[in-house]
Amino acid sequence: MNYRLPQTLTVNGREEPIRWEYTAVLDAIAALNDGDLEDSEKVLAFLWIIYENFEHFHREDYAPAFEAAMNFVNNDLDEQKKDNIKMVDFEQDFRLIVSAINRVSGKEIRDEDDVHWWTFLSWFMEIGECTYSTVLSIRSKRAKGKKLEPWEKEFFDENKDIVLLQPKLTAEERRQLEEDERILKELLG
Repeated sequence: MNYRLPQTLTVNGREEPIRWEYTAVLDAIAALNDGDLEDSEKVLAFLWIIYENFEHFHREDYAPAFEAAMNFVNNDLDEQKKDNIKMVDFEQDFRLIVSAINRVSGKEIRDEDDVHWWTFLSWFMEIGECTYSTVLSIRSKRAKGKKLEPWEKEFFDENKDIVLLQPKLTAEERRQLEEDERILKELLG
């Protein structure tokens, strides 16, 4: 068993250096969720962020590089989701996540340059009772159609902006929404 935190991934028999810092991985995840990119662009952006030497990769490296990187991002855990319900949005939830992780780690992680992704995930898994765990619990109950406790309903009503996952809009969709809002304001005077 290997007890070290990985700093390379195996791609077609080669050990390739990766950007293993939690900030790089969060950027890579954000690229995969970028509504302005086509699927192929999302994957390429993800790979560019994760692999230090991606510019030297060949096309036949892309699929195994992506698979290895996704295994790394998932902490080498086999993630077989049955319901495929999204509960976490690292971009939207970042402030809540950092607050909880700071408590667990005993330090301000945004001041640390070398926090490994797997260390970040370990802290994430140990956040315990906090605002973020309440948000996740309410999201889960709502997604599964379960009834909220009265205090959860009150929390939800007062904090919809942090509980509800916001849709990822493309630049065109954002422009259209802004235009619609402008027209609505003009009509309402």
